[in-house]
Amino acid sequence: MLATRTFLSKQTLAALSRQPACFVHHGDYGNWGNTNIAVVFSGCGWWDGTDVHEGVYTMYHLSRNGARFQMFSPNQQQMHVIDHMRKQPASGENRNMMTEAARFSHGQGMMQMQDLSKLDVNSFDAVIFPGGHGITKNLSSFVKDGKDCKLHNDVERVLKDFHRSRKPIGLASMAPMLACRVLPGIEVTMGYERDDNTRWGNWPHTNMVQAIKSMGARHNAYVDEKNKVVSTPTFMWETEYHYHYIFDGIGNMVKHVMRMSTK
Repeated sequence: MLATRTFLSKQTLAALSRQPACFVHHGDYGNWGNTNIAVVFSGCGWWDGTDVHEGVYTMYHLSRNGARFQMFSPNQQQMHVIDHMRKQPASGENRNMMTEAARFSHGQGMMQMQDLSKLDVNSFDAVIFPGGHGITKNLSSFVKDGKDCKLHNDVERVLKDFHRSRKPIGLASMAPMLACRVLPGIEVTMGYERDDNTRWGNWPHTNMVQAIKSMGARHNAYVDEKNKVVSTPTFMWETEYHYHYIFDGIGNMVKHVMRMSTK
């Protein structure tokens, strides 16, 4: 039995050594009491809004760690609608970000999706942006303008307000780009800087890493204590089977955001 445990431990360590540190589970859950977190969505769906897994995992980990949270989205039309089976734009479709993001809500009152224009930094302890291509299409013009993109007015306001107030900002997959555009000099991670095609999966969005570095960001620190910014690559990593790493990565991000919110 001891030999078996030793062998499994060696296997586990060998596997983890090939993973970015932000994907390694960081221990038990905490409980930060009445911490109140704002979560910002950009629609619903990886290719044209907020990724479903990232949105749900974020809410799960907030709940599991004892936080209260409220969901927000711009009340505006999204750039386009993608047929997620064909991964192509759907002709004749035109959808509202907030209406689509409301698919994440499950309840009434404060648990309903709220208009992002109403998000007040004074009412929250931190803000989190789950990822998805809505980051580059709906919350910014990155898909068209690259490193010179403009952010949605309320997104820029929220990021600057939380940073100015020394309140934590959590960012998943493509979302670090938003903060890098308006908060120069922060440290984030979006995963690997080159596409390492291994049995663990691919990193197909490395062009975004180069873009944020050109914005003045420093790359591959997933916890920026000085600026209270926490990031995780999630689906910047293209994996077919290892969703638990995505789950754990978001869990780590949430725990660090909540830890920082109590300082």
